[in-house]
Amino acid sequence: MDPLSSAERLEAASTIVIKIGSALLVGQEGLREEWLGGLLADVARLRRAGKRVVLVSSGSIALGRGVLTLDPGPLPLERSQAAAAVGQIRLARAYEEGLRPHGVTTAQVLMTLEDSEDRRRYLNSRATLRTLTGLGVVPIVNENDTVATDEIRYGDNDRLAAQVAALVGADVLVLLSDVDGLYTANPRLDEDAVHVPLIDRITPAILGMAGGAGTAGAKGGMRTKVMAAETAMQAGCALAICRGDTLRPITALEEGARASWFVPAQDSARARKLWIAAMVPRGVLRVDAGAVEALRKGRSLLPAGVSSVEGTFDRGDAVDIVGPEGMVARALAGYHSAELTRIAGQQSGSIESILGHPGRAHVVHRDDMAI
Repeated sequence: MDPLSSAERLEAASTIVIKIGSALLVGQEGLREEWLGGLLADVARLRRAGKRVVLVSSGSIALGRGVLTLDPGPLPLERSQAAAAVGQIRLARAYEEGLRPHGVTTAQVLMTLEDSEDRRRYLNSRATLRTLTGLGVVPIVNENDTVATDEIRYGDNDRLAAQVAALVGADVLVLLSDVDGLYTANPRLDEDAVHVPLIDRITPAILGMAGGAGTAGAKGGMRTKVMAAETAMQAGCALAICRGDTLRPITALEEGARASWFVPAQDSARARKLWIAAMVPRGVLRVDAGAVEALRKGRSLLPAGVSSVEGTFDRGDAVDIVGPEGMVARALAGYHSAELTRIAGQQSGSIESILGHPGRAHVVHRDDMAI
């Protein structure tokens, strides 16, 4: 049995992602304001405790179709996108107005599948989200339904939430649902179904327990949640599936509400280091002894410490960092090889004058290397 309770796992987390589905947020009469107020009170409490929080929220299409009085049922793509355009601004305003009284600043981040599959866009998205959370902002993330077509869609926000959790290096992802976790069978159809409180590995048997479609109006069922859990676990992030239809769902989880926890074998930082270490390097950065000492103290690599650049690579490609006595680390390059060659050995303050545009102070961030 997992030695950590839900409260202990949330307390230990430094970054928490919470996914909110349309069925919880939007009812027949529109936005469920009382429920949203309770959730945001929980979010504000997490922020006061020093947690970084990201919300992945559905609801733009559901809100927009209500405003446009569109017929119930599936919508053609162009009507779905029109509803999203109308609903997205209302959704963002609801979060901004709900968190402002708590002294919490919000940001809107719209993503498509390309943002996590294209290396450069992945890095840009990660840098933006991490900068926002580092500044104490709560990003509200949703799929960019106004422009995404079928071939560039995440398809459901469970999948998006797992990708966002991996992007920001989250410790915990909470999927607020209309069920309290995974059962051995669909509990609505089988009275003998047994709740599964802890999963440490996604097996064919676990996938077989996942049911089909969820609540009407929602895209994700239990199977999409289990698949999202697999993505989160690979990134070292624990995932909880719990009921969200209470006024303070995170408080309820902390106080022992039933949930299914999917627990990874290692934490997010270690998982990321192992992923970087396993990548095939595209080049070499040769650094001086001072840079080697700084890296071993957990610092980022600055251009002044780079002696020479070998190979041709893009920003985000893997490179080996080699010191006077041999290899020091494998890392993700912060610049294209041509740019790195020009700024090698220079002070960070000279980057803009050399390249003609503002650049990052480091050529490799400490989070992007495996020593």
